[in-house]
This record gives sequence, structure tokens and C-alpha cells, in this order.
Amino acid sequence: MSIVAEIPGFIQIFSDGTVTRFSPEIAQPSPVVSRGYKSKDIVINPLKPISARIFLPQTADSAPLPVVLYFHGGGFCFGSTTWLGYHYFLGTLCTKSQCIVLSVEYRLAPEHRIPAAYEDCHEAVTWLSSKGSAGDEWLSQADLRRVFLMGDSAGANIVHHVCLRVLSSKAEKVKIGGLSLIHPYFGSEERLEKESTEATKVSDALWQLSLPVGSNRDHFACNFETAEDGKEVDWSKFPATLVHVAGEDLLSQRGVMYEGFLKRKAVKEVELVLQEGQPHVYFLFSPEDAATTSLHEKLYQFIHRLD
Repeated sequence: MSIVAEIPGFIQIFSDGTVTRFSPEIAQPSPVVSRGYKSKDIVINPLKPISARIFLPQTADSAPLPVVLYFHGGGFCFGSTTWLGYHYFLGTLCTKSQCIVLSVEYRLAPEHRIPAAYEDCHEAVTWLSSKGSAGDEWLSQADLRRVFLMGDSAGANIVHHVCLRVLSSKAEKVKIGGLSLIHPYFGSEERLEKESTEATKVSDALWQLSLPVGSNRDHFACNFETAEDGKEVDWSKFPATLVHVAGEDLLSQRGVMYEGFLKRKAVKEVELVLQEGQPHVYFLFSPEDAATTSLHEKLYQFIHRLD
């Protein structure tokens, strides 16, 4: 048995199809309040499976709380809401923004290639709009008129595609109050200035593992300029969107292009947020850094801009 693909330190794929993933430190949920919030893991669909971690802020107020549905990054191939970096970042978001956070654990490639991640995260939206808010005490304060889709890297890509599915289905009872795409993971067959051959080796490998077999980087999942077959989008209904880019991030040019794409589609409210001098997903590794504090402040303002 030999290794046929590898992202050192994260994932190995063997010739018999088995996959080994390497994880950083894991955080256990805490059903008692700590750092101003409590957390627990719930099951959305045991058959696939799809699960999520809920973060609930400590508050004496019984008023309805906005909900953030968060999708983690990892190139569609690794990553978890249980990682310590995500747990701390989302717990802090829950506390600072006084919102409920539902962080989704979706199926990963290459065992479950795209569109599995989109299907799972869209199912989480549907679950929230029906069974979730009615069947879980922690979601009893959820304000389904203020639901925000957020994610980083591949999770930001998922935000875009799940939103398109929500707009197409028209079945969910939730109202999407906005999108926040942090360092979005997009691409195309065309190379950009920052995308040197050496720098994009990992990105290319992840796309090869996650896109449908036989697809290239102009597949609709990767290239946002490419329309998904059979799906028409009413861009006038696309929610307010924050696009976050980091100055030292290989993906920053794609984020700037995505903002321009939405503006060309005449999306009503689009804002680009640039953090100079920062690398990809810096907030997972520097939770106390000024840039991370600034990110939390921006997210708070976005969530509560219409209060």
C-alpha cells in the first residue's frame, strides 16, 4: 500500500482508498458557561452523517438572538469545528456579537467530493428552519429572521454556494441577513499574479481531491464566474456580503475578484475588508492579535447593523 496523494501535516491518501487525517489540538464542548458562552455537539443527520457544534452566549436577556451558521475551512478535505482554533474563534464570536453560532461538521473529500459539502451545509440550513429551532432548547432564542452564513477558506466557498441553493429552493423559513466570506477559496484554470506554480501546489492538490472526478478548476464549484447547470440566480435577492481578504494570503486576489463579481451582478450591499500584512486564516492561530480583534468587531457591526 502506497501514498498516492498527501498534504504534509494534514492528510494522506493511500492506494487502497483509505485516508488518514492529522488534526491539531481538539477542544471538547462545555455545557457549562466558560469565557461567556457554553457549547455542545448535536446531530443534524446521523445517516450521512452531519453534525454541528452550538455556541450559546451567557445572557440574562430573553430577546431573540441572531444566528450564525459557520462552515469551517480545510480545502474540502480536512478541518473540523472541533479544532481548538475554531472553537475559540467561534466562542469569542458568540460572546462578542451576542449571537448563537451553529458550526457545521460536513462530509469531507476525497471520500465525499463536491457537491457533498454544499448538500450537507444546505441541509443544516433546512434543519435549522424546521426541526432545529423547534426541537433544541439551546435554539429556542434563535431569531430565524436574522440568520448569517459565514465561513473561512473552503467554508467561505461553501457560503456562496449554499446561499445560491437557498435562493433557488425558496423552501427555508429562515431569512438570510447576510454573508461573511473570510479568505474565500476560489480558483480557475487561469493563473493570477500571486499564483506561482510553487505556491499553488497545495491548492491544486486539494482541488484535484475535492472536485468531481474529471473536472478542472473551471468547474462551477471552483470558478464563481461559471454558472451551475440548470440554476438561475436572481442576484437582486443576494444578501449583503462582507468579503475579507488578508494581504499576505495567496487567495487574496480571488477575494478581490469575487467582490467585483458581486458588484457586476448588482448585488445591493457588498464590502471588501482588507487586513494588510496577515496570512491566510490568521485568526485561527493568533486569537488575541489586534487583527483578530478587528475581525470580531467587523463581524459584530455586520450582524447588528440593522438593529
